[in-house]
Amino acid sequence: MPALCRDCLTQFDGATRCPACRSPRVVQHAELWDLSIAHMDCDAFYASVEKRDNPELADKPVIIGGGRRGVVSTACYIARIRGVRSAMPMFKALALCPDAVIVKPRMSAYVEASRAIRAMMEDLTPSIEPLSLDEAFLDLSGTQRLHGAPPAVMLARLVRRMRDELGLTGSIGLSHNKFLAKIASDLDKPNGYSVIGVAETEAFLRPKPVRMIWGVGASGQDSLDRAGIRTFDDLLRWDRRDLGARFGSMGDRLWHLARGIDTRRVSRDSPMKSISNETTFNEDTSDPDLLDGHLWRMCEKVADRAKAKDLAGRVVTLKLKRANFALLSRRIALRDATQMADRIYRTARGLFDQVGNQGPYRLIGAGLSDLCAAQDADRSPDLLDPDAAKRAHAERATDAIRARFGPDAILKGRALR
Repeated sequence: MPALCRDCLTQFDGATRCPACRSPRVVQHAELWDLSIAHMDCDAFYASVEKRDNPELADKPVIIGGGRRGVVSTACYIARIRGVRSAMPMFKALALCPDAVIVKPRMSAYVEASRAIRAMMEDLTPSIEPLSLDEAFLDLSGTQRLHGAPPAVMLARLVRRMRDELGLTGSIGLSHNKFLAKIASDLDKPNGYSVIGVAETEAFLRPKPVRMIWGVGASGQDSLDRAGIRTFDDLLRWDRRDLGARFGSMGDRLWHLARGIDTRRVSRDSPMKSISNETTFNEDTSDPDLLDGHLWRMCEKVADRAKAKDLAGRVVTLKLKRANFALLSRRIALRDATQMADRIYRTARGLFDQVGNQGPYRLIGAGLSDLCAAQDADRSPDLLDPDAAKRAHAERATDAIRARFGPDAILKGRALR
């Protein structure tokens, strides 16, 4: 059976140890040299970057996130063993792991590491579909002649480079489509390498829980539970037409995935669907001035990201979370797309006024969706607001000054609340 040493990259016939370096880190599979669709997922990425940059954290449980009022962004594997999970309220995480070291996110460090990993991927193939800073799909079809080695070898070389040059680890999933490659990358974390071949696909999936299907959220899982569908084997018993009648367009997707069929291509230019920003307060608040200041800062950050990516959006969303964790969300479609902070803020502020005084609140956020190219944005004058054009001109001038002298060169008064 084809086998590969993940340490020295020696290719050989199946054995439990590498014949060249005696390493036990061997991956073997009958279709190892034939598969070319992969998913690479970094291991506890944010926490791993923090441990790399601060060796004193190496053997400690590390949680990335805000103060006690915030939520967990991610956690190292030591903390995960204690039960800490992403998106868990921080107070609950600290109850499970009271000796954890809390580290505030350093996005600039994570972006820098992500770019370095992306450059390594670019050395392998141009067909890369990033899902976030720390994971991506890769299609290495047709690259064997270029590299002189099968995709399986080049993927092992990628994670070895990540370890040696960046001090970071990742897990590889290799298969014949995106759906199975993503499942495979989760099978042996951290620092894993798993393969799902064509011949074993149906037998592999049958006993597995349908919650493994990427993109099926809590409400979708509830719908499947109510239909008695908990495993892929349950799903295989359903007729394709019945799945469509019960679950709509999702039903047809489920029918295909139950059989391991996924025809989606690895798309390099997968479009961004939304831009958002939110903050969790240290203490619940109903203070209108404080809430207004935070809302402005959220909208300004959304606008800055839209401008940086040359995008605009037609839908503005307001998000509020009350002290009892009840979530309030409001959205409105604009007459034409915008990327201007002033317009996003005024729209979100109108939504906030509609909600009324239902505080105190523990979280506030704003978002922009239904995105399009910025060239199509802010074209129609607002006849009901004759000063809108002046404010837009002032905002563009402010952007130019900040680009030259720094983000704090000009601040609005409401940003200081």
